[in-house]
Amino acid sequence: MKKRYLFLMIIGIALFFFIPIGLVLLPAGEETDKASEETQTDSGNIVEETDTSPAEEEERVSVPVFRSKHEAVEEVSLEDYVAGVVASEMPAEFEMEALKAQALTARTYIAKQLHAATDINLPDGAVVTDTAMHQVYQSEEELKEKWGSDYERKMDKIRKAVRETKGQVLTYQDEPITAAFFSTSNGYTENAEDYWQNPVPYLQSVESPWDKQSPRYENVQRVPVTEVERILGVSLPSQEAGTITERTEGGRVAAFQIGGKTFHGREIREKLQLDSSDFQVERQGEELHFRTKGWGHGVGMSQYGAEGMAKEGKSYEDILSHYYKGVTISSFPRL
Repeated sequence: MKKRYLFLMIIGIALFFFIPIGLVLLPAGEETDKASEETQTDSGNIVEETDTSPAEEEERVSVPVFRSKHEAVEEVSLEDYVAGVVASEMPAEFEMEALKAQALTARTYIAKQLHAATDINLPDGAVVTDTAMHQVYQSEEELKEKWGSDYERKMDKIRKAVRETKGQVLTYQDEPITAAFFSTSNGYTENAEDYWQNPVPYLQSVESPWDKQSPRYENVQRVPVTEVERILGVSLPSQEAGTITERTEGGRVAAFQIGGKTFHGREIREKLQLDSSDFQVERQGEELHFRTKGWGHGVGMSQYGAEGMAKEGKSYEDILSHYYKGVTISSFPRL
């Protein structure tokens, strides 16, 4: 009996000194320094726990942004990134509900980018640039320099819009949508297929009469005939200005004949850097005068339309359901 007792004491002491440190329990409420807890399976593989809430999931997310000025990738927390996009893409003076709608489009856009396949045109490690190629993003330092003494007032308002929509994205059939937006319509938004060729069920033409209040609703751009000839690769006989032969459902130019060639309105807008693909053209001596309506590609949410709806008392949910048909406001998806 004494020998057996001595043997058990030796085993107990050995277990005390050789028990793995990782099995020691933390005091109740003590947190680890990890963004998310991990556990180990019997096979030794590390797997993430999946019991985080959508809000907690969002807290973990950072956005690798290629900063074009410094040519470096910067990690930005998700909500700081959304605030920086809203501050860069929409005037801070806009109504709160319009800013909330913009926050949803910004967060939805990056959710889709984070889920998408790697863009071969992006530097390694980045999922977006800070330019209009994706979404314009500016840091706090850049916005302070831009806004000066108005920084705190403007940024507080934008952060409120971001905070009150935290964790929300737009989905269609349970997937984040392509949350296209632009500045000003010509009175109607554009079908996706009429600008980008491919149809998208939630990006279809809708009325947007509020845009007439935009300072860029109408504009005249004068382009020398020699520049038109060079850029479009055509030769214009005296007095020719081109002919619009077809328009889209949204009232933009679908086919434009000039110098013996036919162009889509999008080509003319992009090549000649016009405000809109809704234009009329006339020749004045050695210049072509393009009278445009609207500003931007015209697909998705009109920012000035969102502002007009907000001024009429519409909520951000109303705004988004008007411009994106059949979508749902959902929680930020797990990555």
